[in-house]
Amino acid sequence: MNIESNGILVIDKPEKITSAKAVSVVKKRLNAKKAGHAGSLDPFATGVLVCCVNQATRLAGFFLKGNKKYEAVLNLGIETDTLDSTGNIISTCEINDISKQDILSAVKQFEGKIKQRPPFYSALKHKGIPLYRYARKGKLIKKPARDVLISYIKIIEIKLPDICFEVSCSSGTYIRTLGADIATALGCVGHLKKLKRIESSGFSIDEAVSFSDIKKNHLKENGSDLLLQKLISMEDALPELKEYVADDLLAKRIKHGCKITTKDIILPNTNEDETFIKILNTDHNLIAILQFNKDACSYKYFCVL
Repeated sequence: MNIESNGILVIDKPEKITSAKAVSVVKKRLNAKKAGHAGSLDPFATGVLVCCVNQATRLAGFFLKGNKKYEAVLNLGIETDTLDSTGNIISTCEINDISKQDILSAVKQFEGKIKQRPPFYSALKHKGIPLYRYARKGKLIKKPARDVLISYIKIIEIKLPDICFEVSCSSGTYIRTLGADIATALGCVGHLKKLKRIESSGFSIDEAVSFSDIKKNHLKENGSDLLLQKLISMEDALPELKEYVADDLLAKRIKHGCKITTKDIILPNTNEDETFIKILNTDHNLIAILQFNKDACSYKYFCVL
């Protein structure tokens, strides 16, 4: 396996394909043994899809829980069963006397920590089966509401019946549900006309590779693959983690799963159990991620690469 093929590729997913399909194209294009995404997008949605390639699939857990940012267009007056533009219309209403202030007041209600119920058409599973499969057969499964965090909702443009807004939120937030709830707060119904993820776990749309470029064989003047040039290395993909450069002896002990204590690795201000540490070798390649165990004054293995 070529070490260059281990890393994170940020994709700008187009409409009308699943996240799994997008990843399969990347896997084939890079001739990768493994590939997976860290947080799916609905087929109608576009934008940032974080794709982990080969050994980087072991880091996916860090990206799944990261915050997201979206741009969305809420269309008032039409409700669909899927809460987006792909569904069947189930109700309509007139849009009367909705002012900009009404809209600003409505969205303000949803900022902060809120309870949100997952939509019937979602990939969330019930007894091992995605909810959307039940819904397609006419069986609507209600999952309990759960806590999500909406950091902010910013109105970008109002051209009724459309409202364009940007939202920053925690992982697990359904923007389709948010749109429907905003419409309800305005005294009407609505569905998401468009949805674009512009940021996920710190990766932005500005660094994303277009899907058309992924499918092409682009070569630079030196003969290297442009797609490989876009791969973000594993050591650079988690900039928020503390890092420690292990000498050859320590690197060998970590590779063999030996117990590592604070006598082996001393880092300032490492005093909480939730502290993860990137371990690099002397060539600055990521070889492991450890988690500090305060009570034992040692480190637990999260993964060894």
